[in-house]
Amino acid sequence: MKLVILEKNSLGTDLDISFYNDFGETVYYENTTADEVAQRVADADIIIANKAPLNATTLNGANNLKLICETATGYNNVDLDFCKAHGIRVTNVVGYSTPIVAQHTFAMALYLLEKLPVYDTYVKNGNYEKCPIFTCFEPFFTELEGKTWGIIGLGNIGRKVAEIAKVFGCRVIYYSASGNNTSTDYERVGFDTLLAQSDILSLHCPLTDRTQNIINAQALAKMKKTAILINVARGPVVDEQALYDALVNGTIAAAGLDVLVKEPIAADNPLGKIKDSTKLLITPHMAWGSHEARERCAKEVYQNIESFLNGKERNIVI
Repeated sequence: MKLVILEKNSLGTDLDISFYNDFGETVYYENTTADEVAQRVADADIIIANKAPLNATTLNGANNLKLICETATGYNNVDLDFCKAHGIRVTNVVGYSTPIVAQHTFAMALYLLEKLPVYDTYVKNGNYEKCPIFTCFEPFFTELEGKTWGIIGLGNIGRKVAEIAKVFGCRVIYYSASGNNTSTDYERVGFDTLLAQSDILSLHCPLTDRTQNIINAQALAKMKKTAILINVARGPVVDEQALYDALVNGTIAAAGLDVLVKEPIAADNPLGKIKDSTKLLITPHMAWGSHEARERCAKEVYQNIESFLNGKERNIVI
């Protein structure tokens, strides 16, 4: 049995994942480009991957391949039709990042809501030393208590965010982009109502035809000028040019993004022009990546392989 791990560094350099050696010969690559995939997986029985493209072009010569394990929940990099036609099973990992993505959602929201970069700079640049009183609260900031927190995507992460928002004293509303979520735990509203009433709007939905560019110029125009948008879902659910225009023109107050349409950020991404951290906070797709979450992910993949080899189905996509 030969395992090929195409993107070891996507699990971090701080984790010991040598336990994959339990399954047989294991080859670890720190990273793999699209052009390198085919040669590296040619004699693999099992592939562990994250973003590397696994399709007819890259898998055509992998005649021994039996299983693809994604170190993620999403599997957009895998051609499922090709795999199904060639008897290749595909697994993913779910739920491993829920605590940290929810945590990061609130870290971003509070950073923007309380305008923390301004106050940090105020102290560090020496202005606080010259202050005639003990405090400073300009620019003015507000509380989460009493605000309306809107959610698109009431899955595991969305529910966790909703729970925390309620603890902060928020009214929680949600919109089901698929139309399939009928949960009564929180108030379900129409899309226009969600946009008009949300003080904080956080995105936790998968990328589908229905959610691509769901936050566009028309949607942003319906939001409050004081609203904060948080995207920890997928980059393409937000129209980046429209968001740039909305932030520059004051259509909404601020945005926090952990995901972008192209990652790493493209040099021509208009959002890169905004240097005001009270308006825009961008983190490099790391909301999911706490040490604990990555450790859970790696161990879940191990269990997926173990189950497969024992003839059991676990986290099977196809």
